[in-house]
Amino acid sequence: MEPGVYAGRTLGQEDWLALRSKVIFEACKWDVQSEDHSVLAGFPLLIESETVEFLQRTAEALSQEALSAEQEIVKQPKLLRRLGLPRKIRCALRECENSGSSPQNLRVMRFDFHFTSQGWRISEVNADVPGGLIEASDWNSLFADALSGVSAPTNTSEMYAQAICDAVGSGGFAALVHATAYSDDRQVMRHLSLYLKKKGIEACLVSPAHIHWVDGSAEIRSAYASGCPRILVRFFPAEWLPNLPNKDSWQPYFSGSKTALSNPGSAIILQTKRFPLVWDELKSDLSTWRTLLPKTREANYIKSMLDDYSILKPALGRVGEGIGMPGITPKDELAEIFWSARQNPMEWVAQERFAAVPIATEKCALYPCLGVFTIGGKAAGFYGRVAERPIIDQNAQDAAVLIIETARGEIQ
Repeated sequence: MEPGVYAGRTLGQEDWLALRSKVIFEACKWDVQSEDHSVLAGFPLLIESETVEFLQRTAEALSQEALSAEQEIVKQPKLLRRLGLPRKIRCALRECENSGSSPQNLRVMRFDFHFTSQGWRISEVNADVPGGLIEASDWNSLFADALSGVSAPTNTSEMYAQAICDAVGSGGFAALVHATAYSDDRQVMRHLSLYLKKKGIEACLVSPAHIHWVDGSAEIRSAYASGCPRILVRFFPAEWLPNLPNKDSWQPYFSGSKTALSNPGSAIILQTKRFPLVWDELKSDLSTWRTLLPKTREANYIKSMLDDYSILKPALGRVGEGIGMPGITPKDELAEIFWSARQNPMEWVAQERFAAVPIATEKCALYPCLGVFTIGGKAAGFYGRVAERPIIDQNAQDAAVLIIETARGEIQ
């Protein structure tokens, strides 16, 4: 079985520097360097149209199944504890167990696909605050302009901005809620605000601390802005929200908000890696998930040190952090992860390991990951990353994803 994904040629130095400048100054991609290596790959991932269609179709099925399961879980408070969610969040979610997720809320997810010895598999869904908007939008488009015989996939930010516009109307007001101290979060919100401006939507970049709630409706109160947004676009992890000063400042993200949310706090139900542990207690059809996600078990399933067939993942880990994989994770770090999982099993899961297949590049073999976005349950673009190890973490590079229009040998 062929993956339908290949590495394109590396751009020349002059073209590469011009492209990097454009994405910095035109698309707000400010974090282009991490320590001594470039965050951006100098070559694209080329994907065949048949693979595009398969991954889009599959991501849509995964999205619909996940949302159905989430609505069912919210109505069964006993399952929330098994998910390993913080107590305060469990209590907040129980407030909405009879109402479920509001239809006004706009859901955005990113499913991470890997090609393995057994075909395509997924490692997780980023259902809470999925990153990669800049890369899945302008980075893909800019790279496509530099080559012939290829086209960029759906522009994720364009589709997201349009979905927000459809939800609140042109001339509406949106609050882009994020951790303002982090430039890598700020750049995403600044980038999205530019797309919203094109749609006639005023966007205000704020901290969660700037949002106050009056009878369930959000208001911005700060020294530099005020007003009543029609939607809150949240790029602030749900598990961080209870750190805000008082319950009234964060609970409406989970229940009782009259202001539209993207994403609502209930998205953490799908974000936790412990989501598969409650599948057998649900009526929802999860057949696509069961086919593509490696078997997941409680962390205490592993009685002794990890073998070559299992990995450990933190339940609320992000960016590939904290993953314990024998032969890949350094031994001392692996031992620390194993000890933590044994001491705090509700914060971890054990998962069967799949054999990811690397692709050849001009310099070396690299492991690709294709993140497929869905917005409102519809496929909405691709985010590509490549890594030297079969763990896609903070050391991975962002690679443009382009659709092949001609025979591979004709791409210039």
